Amino acid sequence: MIPEIREKFNKAFTTEKYEGFKEGLRAMYNLKPNFREAETPFFIPSLLKDRLLEACEQITEIILRPDLKEISQGALYDETVIVPNEDTHTTFLQMDFGVCLDEAGDPFPMLIEIQGFPSVYFFQYMASKTYKKYYDLPENLTPYFNGYNDATFKDLLYNIIVGDTNPKNVIILEIEPELQNTYIDLLSTSVELGIAVVCVTKVIKEGKRLFYIDNSGQKQRIERIYNRVIFDELNQRKDLAMQFSFSDDLDVKWIGHPNWFFRISKYIMPFLKNKYVPETYFLKELNELPADLDNFVLKPLFSFAGAGVIIDVTREDIDAIEDKSNYILQRKVHYEPVLKSPNDPVKVEVRMLMIWPENDPKPHVAVNLVRLSKGKMIGVKYNKDKDWVGGSVGFYEG
Repeated sequence: MIPEIREKFNKAFTTEKYEGFKEGLRAMYNLKPNFREAETPFFIPSLLKDRLLEACEQITEIILRPDLKEISQGALYDETVIVPNEDTHTTFLQMDFGVCLDEAGDPFPMLIEIQGFPSVYFFQYMASKTYKKYYDLPENLTPYFNGYNDATFKDLLYNIIVGDTNPKNVIILEIEPELQNTYIDLLSTSVELGIAVVCVTKVIKEGKRLFYIDNSGQKQRIERIYNRVIFDELNQRKDLAMQFSFSDDLDVKWIGHPNWFFRISKYIMPFLKNKYVPETYFLKELNELPADLDNFVLKPLFSFAGAGVIIDVTREDIDAIEDKSNYILQRKVHYEPVLKSPNDPVKVEVRMLMIWPENDPKPHVAVNLVRLSKGKMIGVKYNKDKDWVGGSVGFYEG
């Protein structure tokens, strides 16, 4: 991937630089990330960049369908997950692509998942600046798309999340934020935008209004909520003492609205039909299983972070499922280990982080997130005791 830059980076790499990079991340907000940040960025060649952008454009066509809410209504599977006052379209859109090779041996992205939910936007802001600082990367490399840079990207997120509201009346909502793996991103967002991070158990409800107690002990009204609560986790936490429910009719503006977490998710995958999307089926709609079942992955519709996924699925696994309406069957994407490390080659997944301002006709790509893996699946828990894996950023020549 951009061979000359990769060769130069690997040749100049030292453990001391990596330790400096990690210390640089920690020092920004005096907090060590709770997940492994990889030793290296991913250098995106122009062909792969163009294909990633084309894939996002083609996949976005389904998100722009006027009947999107109609075809995705089944994703809101229970009244308890339906949040009132849904807006016209999602605010956040993420697309995860595994980097494969085409028949000519060139890098080709294949969609893994799509979600209408915010990702770690501000950690990518942190990580990209820190990679550049500690590894002396070429000035023309950028992780941003559509002309953004550090300053304009931060302005974009401020306008989306805070807007013209007093920052004291805007919160980041999460379950026990300090215990989340993504807390470094929540903290970064809080510091950079000047808004509070609030646990769901600390929200006070009075009629249709919500409040929180700020660091000075003052009660502040909540007018806008940057929602980072994952329903899969919320539904498992029966111990949480909350004064409000997401299904309440509340006088707040959701940034973005929780219903899009369900609507734009694995539930949308069977509707996507283009060269960048592996064939995907609702399990309940299959009258006959594919003959080459070993080339498919079984995924629960509403799980998070890989929970419940069966990679090497068998007919016995499927026969054992009582509620087949909760699963999709997706053709396997064969990641190609395209990144050269000092030892084993590395598989790459690129998440395109998109934003859809309220009055814009469609979403656009702002920045990216990269995850590096030497394991069977992407994620830290599948790459224990390995190096040159974990969270990263993709840079391309701007």
